[in-house]
Amino acid sequence: MKKTFFCEIVLSLSLLLGLSGSLHGEIKVGLALDKGGRDDKSFNAAAFLGATEAQNKLGIKLKTVESSDDISLEPTLRTFAQKQFPLIIAVGFVQKNAVERVAKQFPKAHFVLIDATTDAPNVRSIVFKEHEGSFLVGALSAMASKTHKIGFVGGMDIPMIRRFQLGFESGVKHINPNATVLTNYVGSSSEAWRNPTKAKELALSQYNKGVDVIFSPSGASGLGVFDAAEQMQRLAVGCDSNQNWVKPGLVLTSMLKKVDVAVFKAIELETQSKFQGGIFDLGLSENGVDYSLDEFNRKLISSEMESRIQTIKSDISNKKLKVPDYYLKMKKAKSF
Repeated sequence: MKKTFFCEIVLSLSLLLGLSGSLHGEIKVGLALDKGGRDDKSFNAAAFLGATEAQNKLGIKLKTVESSDDISLEPTLRTFAQKQFPLIIAVGFVQKNAVERVAKQFPKAHFVLIDATTDAPNVRSIVFKEHEGSFLVGALSAMASKTHKIGFVGGMDIPMIRRFQLGFESGVKHINPNATVLTNYVGSSSEAWRNPTKAKELALSQYNKGVDVIFSPSGASGLGVFDAAEQMQRLAVGCDSNQNWVKPGLVLTSMLKKVDVAVFKAIELETQSKFQGGIFDLGLSENGVDYSLDEFNRKLISSEMESRIQTIKSDISNKKLKVPDYYLKMKKAKSF
């Protein structure tokens, strides 16, 4: 208890000192990242990219805090609110309870919650249809695989990553019903988002079993999968941000979860005094998820593969093709 209380005091003081001084009318935006940090090259990095783009283009005053543990999340949000930040962005489902408590205490402040939902009127909840984007990269993985063995290395074993997994497996089977998908998870705690060593071990094990493409929605841990792909000269699939550049020629594609776009849009609305609370669920139809194609993976994806994926995207957007959703599967199971 003493250690926790001391940490909260230190965090609050550091924020207060760092934010003191006149901001000359600039809109202040507080960005609270989860423990994956801005350098995870994935989920948090996407949020940070969107916020810094807003800083450059919209002239906001941005303050970013990376939490080293879950205990410090709520004090971070409360300090932003106490310093009268009009917009506070909380990245990660783990921040849901903290956002709900602080938003209730500071009803005049506006909050953005990424990857979780709440009905608080001053909170803009942004979630994504991860299963749709995962279906696309699953289909691409099946097209690219020569062994017909494909891997999935998830980060923390939670329903959201199970949603990635089911969408990915469905995409694989859509192209090749006889393909095998091997699955592992890095862990069951939040440390699973930043354990590239464990992720690399899991990936190497899968590659040694004949897998030639691995998808890894695992935050910073996914960098270990990329290292394994390089060591074995096999393919990997990035997640959240465009990670094709991390290991050029070895990253087949990346499942884009456009957190950067959502964060920029929320900030832009705040600068226009058009903030709107509520739940925003972004999928292919809303341009919230996609796959990446650029100079780093262009040689890995043929024109035929690209054409097939475009058809799949259109079919999903037009509801001709229904992607299985793990969340709905859970609801049905509970109803029995």
